[in-house]
Amino acid sequence: MNILFIMYDQLRFDYLSCAGHPYLSTPNFDRVAQMGVRFTNAYVQSPICGASRMSFYTGRYTSSHGAQWNGFPLRVGEMTMGDHLRKAGMDCYLIGKTHMRVDSEGMARLGLAADSVIGARQAECGFDVVIRDDGLWAQGPDGFYDEQRSPYNEYLKTKGYEADNPWAAHANAGLQDGEQASGWMFDNADRPANIREEDSETAWLTSEAIKFVDTAEGPWCAHVSYIKPHWPYIVPAPYHNIFEPEHVLPPNRDPVERENAHPVYDAYMGNKIAAAFQHDDVRAKVVPAYMGLIKQCDDHLGRLLDHLEVTGKLDDTMIVLTSDHGDFLGDHWLGEKDLFHEPSVKVPMIIFDPRSSADATRGTTCDALVEAIDLVPTFVDVAGGTIAAHILEGQSLVPFLHGQPTKTRDYAISEYDFSTTPQAVKLGLEPRDARLFMVFDGRFKMMHAEGGFRPMLFDLKIDPNEVHDLAKGSTHQAEIDRLYGYLAKWGRRMSQRVTRSDDDIAAMRGKSLRKGILPFLKDGTEVDPEMITAYRGPVAQNFTPET
Repeated sequence: MNILFIMYDQLRFDYLSCAGHPYLSTPNFDRVAQMGVRFTNAYVQSPICGASRMSFYTGRYTSSHGAQWNGFPLRVGEMTMGDHLRKAGMDCYLIGKTHMRVDSEGMARLGLAADSVIGARQAECGFDVVIRDDGLWAQGPDGFYDEQRSPYNEYLKTKGYEADNPWAAHANAGLQDGEQASGWMFDNADRPANIREEDSETAWLTSEAIKFVDTAEGPWCAHVSYIKPHWPYIVPAPYHNIFEPEHVLPPNRDPVERENAHPVYDAYMGNKIAAAFQHDDVRAKVVPAYMGLIKQCDDHLGRLLDHLEVTGKLDDTMIVLTSDHGDFLGDHWLGEKDLFHEPSVKVPMIIFDPRSSADATRGTTCDALVEAIDLVPTFVDVAGGTIAAHILEGQSLVPFLHGQPTKTRDYAISEYDFSTTPQAVKLGLEPRDARLFMVFDGRFKMMHAEGGFRPMLFDLKIDPNEVHDLAKGSTHQAEIDRLYGYLAKWGRRMSQRVTRSDDDIAAMRGKSLRKGILPFLKDGTEVDPEMITAYRGPVAQNFTPET
């Protein structure tokens, strides 16, 4: 069996029709949900792109793999999805984005050449690259945000888009009076992108995925990773005006959130993107564009599904749909994806398993707490490999897919290192203290901030909109203490003993005795006689002891 692991960037869990959005129809996401299982409580390990993705790709929490912010390198030697799957006999390919930064210093220290097979995989997060495009070809006075080669820009130039950077000038900009109207400006979000729809990022990457499916020899896992619906919020016709301001849901925010707000939360409510999304006219333009981007993603997912079906490959291909994090879109007075409210840290996760053993769960939902790190062990399970539980910190989701009883986790964890941000500076935090942790037990969600701050606490059973921070008062200390107990238990986990499994350790027990290492024995009766045989019996005496 093959695995098609599809990730969208910044796709909210609730902006799908199968998740209940009243205006946004996503028949192809819904199609996969009807074919498989939709997990309704899936949480990422960090609400920032790079850190979240490194957890998806390693099956480990961000404090375990260490790449906790965009641009933080994933250290050489960290086991990845590709390493685990190849050990199980399955190849692992990349088509699209990873947001991974290579540990060039570590590679140089170990003499790993980037043009060797091992070096290339280390430099590309363990994947064999079909095509990599991280999709942010922004250009400023000091150069490009991403200094790597842009396959998408090269493609656009072959299609006749005449610009030094057609990603910025065409794919992510509209036109106003013959001049470029950049997608970076929210005021331009209602304009159509100045590009043919078939040449846009989502269409292009889908075509690359179809080419791969037609030529690949299995078993394989292909990570098809889209940049959209991530900003810039601008989409080509006809998707730019499918949705109107009247389709924009009211923001989930309440003035009570601003009263005695947690200092970290308060700092984020005051940043530039939050301030922009606090304007209703901004949301009236941006949210329809965001919905248009999702609608385009859904249509091209349909292209891919139809191709798999026509070619007969749907019958032996697992399909996974998810996102690296969500988008506040003005909820909770915020933009972007910082902090741990549901629009940011909760993601869609839909899995289709074509095997007959999954027939009983088709078209169902699963409400169990699951995490992004569960996907790598799931894939290893599907590939027929042995899950390296001393390395992988998630658990296989196959029992949920097959309707089998399985132990569910008591809580989900997410982490956020915001040490590089203006908010950390504003709060006067040292880099080592600018860290946040979320622990969520399915009802109560707590955020802990290093640096001597109080926590935040929400009861999602009685306050599903997460507007009443119960930690402002003193009536929920028992719940806070209980969640801190979970956080402490998680903090004591065994996360760095990655070179020896529990089975290895069991085999090592008593091994020194069998090698003749017998310290601290009084007379030998403390051990099996076999252990001391070599030290008993006559010995030829070929010297005369001194007397």
